[in-house]
Amino acid sequence: MTAVDERVVLLSREDAVSTVTLNRPHRKNAIDGQTWAALHEALRAAEGDDETRAVVITGAGGAFCAGADLGGDRGDAHPLRRMHGVNEVALTLYEMSKPTVAKVGGVAVGAGWNLALGCDLVVASTEARFSQIFARRGLSLDFGGSWLLPRMVGLQQAKRLALLADFVGAEEARELGLVTWVTAPDELDAFVDDVAQRLAAGPPVALAQSKALLDQGVDQTFREALENEARAQTINFATEDAPAAFQAFLDRVEPTFTGRWAVR
Repeated sequence: MTAVDERVVLLSREDAVSTVTLNRPHRKNAIDGQTWAALHEALRAAEGDDETRAVVITGAGGAFCAGADLGGDRGDAHPLRRMHGVNEVALTLYEMSKPTVAKVGGVAVGAGWNLALGCDLVVASTEARFSQIFARRGLSLDFGGSWLLPRMVGLQQAKRLALLADFVGAEEARELGLVTWVTAPDELDAFVDDVAQRLAAGPPVALAQSKALLDQGVDQTFREALENEARAQTINFATEDAPAAFQAFLDRVEPTFTGRWAVR
């Protein structure tokens, strides 16, 4: 059990699953300058931990994240420089090779919602509420919302969410494709634990490549996607996992994936 910043962001690992927890419950986990820095550090630490094979992102005290803390200390840096720092956090999350799961038990608004959308999977309780709240604060989308939303829901629905800044419940978010699963509040922890453990038990090299192929495939031609798939599959053949899975299939047992390379 480790802590990157025990005041604002917690990083812990149990077996092969690391959990990043925004820890400002008195502010519904709104993110100030210190928290952005600590979140960035926590994500980089989880990505660099060889024992971590899946990452859960959540918030303490019932809320996921109320977005940027507009009442917090923003420091003396130029606004564009501050936004570049926020962008680095978004890029680190989006480019993580390890599967990520957002566990949303309460409000997720503004950059907080886009923090969840930057994860590979989103599990929300029935009490979760979401909003691209920026317009209500005189702001435009950030933390990747302008890129993520149109790809997930189409341009028209993205504009509806961004321009009206409506709150949507968990079920509507799931119907829009912005939430993967909805669970009862008392089942949220167990559900996410199961999903994360299943991801952690998978073949890490193959999962990382599938994640990258899907993320990049949106902007590629079919021919380019096929070529990237061929290269990725060749890499999989150089690990111990693919041969182990083939043998496990023949033996009619479940494979154990190590992520180790057969070629050293």
